[in-house]
Amino acid sequence: MPNRARFLDLLTHQASARREHDSRFAVLMIDLDRFKHVNDTLGHPVGDQLLRKVADRLTSIMRAGDILSRLGGDEFAVVLVDADPSAADQLAQGIVENICELPFLLDGQVVYIGASVGIACSCNDGDEPDELIRKADLALYAAKADGKGRLRRYDAALNAASMERRVLEGGLRQALTNSELELFYQPLVDTQTGRITSAEALVRWHHPERGMIPPADFISLAEDTGLILPLGDWVIRTACLEAASWPDDMSVAVNLSPVQFREPGLAASIETALLASGLQPDRLELEITEGVLLSEEDQTLATLTRLKAQGVRISMDDFGTGYSSLSYLRRFPFDKIKIDQSFVRQAPEDKECAAIVRAIITMGKCLGITTTVEGVETQEQHAFSIAEGCDNVQGYHISRPLPAASFAAFRQTWKTDRRLRTAA
Repeated sequence: MPNRARFLDLLTHQASARREHDSRFAVLMIDLDRFKHVNDTLGHPVGDQLLRKVADRLTSIMRAGDILSRLGGDEFAVVLVDADPSAADQLAQGIVENICELPFLLDGQVVYIGASVGIACSCNDGDEPDELIRKADLALYAAKADGKGRLRRYDAALNAASMERRVLEGGLRQALTNSELELFYQPLVDTQTGRITSAEALVRWHHPERGMIPPADFISLAEDTGLILPLGDWVIRTACLEAASWPDDMSVAVNLSPVQFREPGLAASIETALLASGLQPDRLELEITEGVLLSEEDQTLATLTRLKAQGVRISMDDFGTGYSSLSYLRRFPFDKIKIDQSFVRQAPEDKECAAIVRAIITMGKCLGITTTVEGVETQEQHAFSIAEGCDNVQGYHISRPLPAASFAAFRQTWKTDRRLRTAA
């Protein structure tokens, strides 16, 4: 199968032929979804088997004369000769269905993966090879952003979105040095005493021209560009420094992204932040999602063990939404599990969701793990969480995330009327 260099040669030849004979062609960029998970859990030899089987399937649906190439890793590309946009869409849909719907048998194990496809057509998007590859890549990125297992054809809006993304990336780099970032804190309340026992630190970006930019608009960008490392380090240092002024019985929770967690210097950075702030290690909670746990399992567990040895507390966030959460509870002594808000949002009316929340709380008690119900927005959800025996609640019913100064004032207000709030 042609490699990247050979693919570029063949694409250049096809572009020349179009100019000479006014023929049409399309470029399809293909990326496998969940391939890294196969590599991490079953090993690279099995990953290599999977790549060969994917190549066989793709070859089987290509037309004579079409060019299929493996660019590297889990990336493939196709030059579809003498084809209009509808033909490109049809082939892309066939690729998605063939890869997504039919499982692969690897070393006796059934494996499901997916594929996302981006399309650029010479009749609409130009015929320069570099330009078509760039536009097909933009379409691929949009397809993956749509939820993976999708196809997208390039359009001008994607180019505008790419430019916006570059502008946002540049702004985020400046924000890290221009003091445009701020931490907000959302309290967690003990269901037995009514006290605020902890607060989750959540980053906000005050853009000088656009105002407040929500995390959903820049966290994934930070992860894709590597900016999550300096951003995450700033969050940890700032959270420790600000929490050091809180009452001694209050802790602060900080979210760690999978990208941060793979950084070898994570434990050392946390130790430095604790020493610089004077915050006791057991007052720092590190929240991780299952996405952290799915890659390089042995190394992940070793890092968790090292962090736990420092004295910090480890929480599993969004519990109940992944596939392997239960197995990790057996392998690592988590201090807390946070029940994903998607369950409590429909409880107590939805009996199935209520049963799941109840089961997780019961399991936590049996394992000696603290449970927190996230996303509590109504009095009914608050009462349900207390009745089921969870240890903490968090959500808009208690408070929205607040700037540090407002959070300090809120703690005082809550302290004076917590009996009323608990009774309610």
